[in-house]
Amino acid sequence: MKSFYVKTFGCQMNENDSERIVTILRRQGMTPAASEEIADVVVFNTCTIRENADNRFFGQVNKLRERRAVDPGMRIVVAGCLAQGEQAAIFERAPHVDVVVGTHALGSIAQLLERSDGERHVIDVTEASDGLDPLADLVAEPTDGHKAWVTIQTGCDNNCAFCIVPQVRGGEVSRPFQAVVDEVRSLASQGVTEVTLLGQNVNSYGRDLTRRMRREEIESGDRGFLAGQVYVSDSIPRIRPLFADLLRAVGAVDGIRRVRFTSPHPKDMREETFQAMAESPMVCESLHFPLQSGSDRILAAMHRGYRGERFFEKLQLAREIIPDLAVTTDIIVGFPGETEDDFEATLELVARCEFDSAFTFIYSPRPGTEAGEWRDRFIAPEVIAERFERLKLVTERSAAAKHHARVGRIEEVLVDGPSKRDATVASGRTRQNKLVHVAGLDGDRYRGEYVNARIFDAGAHFLHGELLARD
Repeated sequence: MKSFYVKTFGCQMNENDSERIVTILRRQGMTPAASEEIADVVVFNTCTIRENADNRFFGQVNKLRERRAVDPGMRIVVAGCLAQGEQAAIFERAPHVDVVVGTHALGSIAQLLERSDGERHVIDVTEASDGLDPLADLVAEPTDGHKAWVTIQTGCDNNCAFCIVPQVRGGEVSRPFQAVVDEVRSLASQGVTEVTLLGQNVNSYGRDLTRRMRREEIESGDRGFLAGQVYVSDSIPRIRPLFADLLRAVGAVDGIRRVRFTSPHPKDMREETFQAMAESPMVCESLHFPLQSGSDRILAAMHRGYRGERFFEKLQLAREIIPDLAVTTDIIVGFPGETEDDFEATLELVARCEFDSAFTFIYSPRPGTEAGEWRDRFIAPEVIAERFERLKLVTERSAAAKHHARVGRIEEVLVDGPSKRDATVASGRTRQNKLVHVAGLDGDRYRGEYVNARIFDAGAHFLHGELLARD
C-alpha cells in the first residue's frame, strides 16, 4: 500500500481540510508516513494569506526536487489556497509537482492522484459555486483524539482590502444547521470533548441559509435541517445569522465539554452571541476579536466596517456579559498609507483594550487584492520594523498583566500532551485558551484528560501550574 504525508501551512481551516484529506487517503487504503522524506505521496496544503507562507512552501517543496527526479513512483500534491490562486506559478517555480488541487476540489484528490499515473501536471481548481464544499459533510478522523475542528461555513462576503480569502475561498456558504450538530455528535461518540467551530466569518453563519428560506420555496421538512428548530419556531422568520442558535445547540451535545470558535468579524458581532456564550456552560470564555488597526482612517481604507470606538464598545459589552472573558486579537503593522499618527492611534487603542494576547503581522501585499496595488503608499521596511517592536511592547505588557492576575487561581486544564521542551511537564489549555505547563504530570499518559492545576507563575505567553486533581 502507498504511504502519504500531509504538510499543512496556514490557518485552522487548512488544518481541518488536511484532516479531511487524510481521511480520504486512508479510505483509499493508503497509510500515513512518518515524514515527507519517505512518503510515496506528499501533500502540501498551502496558505497564501502572506508572502512568507508562499516562500516557506516553495522552500520545502523544492527540497523534494531531487528525490522526485529519481523516484518515478513518488507524487507531490499541492492543495489549498495557493493552489487555488496561483496554480501557474506553482508549476513554473516547482515543475516537479504532479498535482495541483484548489480549495473547492479537495474531494477529488484521490481521482487526481490516479490520473497522475498517466499524465503530468494534473490540475483541478474548480471555481466556487453556490453548492457546498464537497468535503463539508465528510467527518474527518480527529488528529488529537480529544479535540476536533468543525467547519460550519466556507468563504467570505467581506471585501477587506488586504485579504485574498474571498478570491481563493469564494463567497460565504453555511452548512445546514443540523448537519453541523450531527457532526459534533459523531465526534463526541468518538471521544472528542472539545470542538472548535470554524469559518472565515463565523458570526455571520446562517445568514445565507435564512436568505434562501425567504427567497425560495423550501419544503417544510427541510427547514429545521437547514436552519434549526429555534429559527423555524420564530413567529416572523427573518433574514438573520444563526450563530447564537448554533452555539447553544452544539454546547448541548452530550459528551462535549468545551466549545470554541474562530474567527468572527467585529462588524457582525451581535449581543445575542455574547449572551449565548454566557448562557451555555460548554462555550468557553475565549474570544478572538480581530482589530487590525486602531486608526479610523486606516480601518476605512481596509474596508473593515467599524471605527475604533465602536470596536471598543463591543469589547466592553462582551466583558460585561461574559465573566472572566479572555480576548485575543490580530493587528497589521505597516498597512499602505499608515502614518505615525495612525500607528499612535493603534498603540493607544490596543493599550485601552488590554488584550490577553495579540497576533501581530507585518503587512504583506497579495496579488489580486485592492491594497496590493497601492505600491506608492507602501511603508519603508525599517519604519515597519520599528513600529512592530513598539507594538510588541504594548501587547506583551497587557498579556503579562492578564497572566500574572491568574497566579494563585485554580484552573481546569485539558491536557494536550507533553511539553515540547520538557517531557516531564504536561502542556494543556484552560477554558480561556491559555497555555499551561503542569510539572510532574505525564503528558502522554494523561493526554485528553481534564485536570485541576493551581497557577504559581506566569509569563506573557504561558502559565505554570501544579497538579491538584484529575477529573
